[in-house]
Parts: sequence; C-alpha cells; structure tokens
Amino acid sequence: MRRWFMVALALLALSGCENKKGAFLKEVPLNIDVPTAVTRLEKIIQTKGLTHFGTIDHAKAAKEAGLKLRPESVVMFGDPKMGTVLMECNPSMGIDLPLRILFTTDYEGQTTLTYTNPEYWTLKHNIKEKRCLAIINNLSMAMQELSEAIASPKE
Repeated sequence: MRRWFMVALALLALSGCENKKGAFLKEVPLNIDVPTAVTRLEKIIQTKGLTHFGTIDHAKAAKEAGLKLRPESVVMFGDPKMGTVLMECNPSMGIDLPLRILFTTDYEGQTTLTYTNPEYWTLKHNIKEKRCLAIINNLSMAMQELSEAIASPKE
C-alpha cells in the first residue's frame, strides 16, 4: 500500500510541474540549423565572459560509431563562481552544472534548443536558501534571454 502511495505522490508532483510555467524542460524552436545555433551560443558565451566547458556533437559521435543521427549537439557553459555558490547550497547541484543547452533537429528539419528549467532545481535539489533561490531565479531569466538571443539575434 505504501508503495502505491509513493508512486501516486510522485505522479502528482510530476503532473504539477508540467504546466507551462513550471515545465522541467524549456524548448525554443529555431529558424537556423544546429551548427549555426551552436556557433551563436559559443559567441555569446565568449562575449558575456562565461566559461565554455565544451560542446558534444552527438551526430558526429554516432557517425564514428557507424550509426546515423540527425544533427544534435550539447553546449556546456557557465560561471564557476555562481556554480560554486549553488553547489555550496547542495552538492548535488554538481550533477546539473555546468549549464547545458541541447540543439536538435527533428525529422521535418525543425531545429529546437532545449534546456533544463533552473526553477526545477529548487525541487530536485531541495534548494531553500535565499541566496541560492535568487541565483536560480536570475538563471531562469538569463536562460530565457539567451534562448531568445539565439533564436533571433540582433545583427
């Protein structure tokens, strides 16, 4: 009986986070291809003085393994000072840092960027300290702004 209660509770918690404001993942459609989107993000990272930890080209890795995958890359970046503060609030934050943005192309050729909604971390990592909540709130806004800059850059 207790097991069913825990499953029901977990499903209730997950369904409560599926509304538009609290979704675990944020997706933004792009009108550019994956390589162009990755290049835009890498330029923004450099311009903003953030650290670029790396880019993983999943399609390239698949090809090297003799497999085929539509364009898909992950860019990892962040600010070590901010990340350190978050990990001081809860070391488990290290599993979600550095920040990551996934770029994918679907079977119709639509490119999308996806990232974990930082607000979700408060739940996942039980973050309650005001200082860390403020950082997470700022990160949520910054990731939204970053997504918009990638989607429609001011050129």
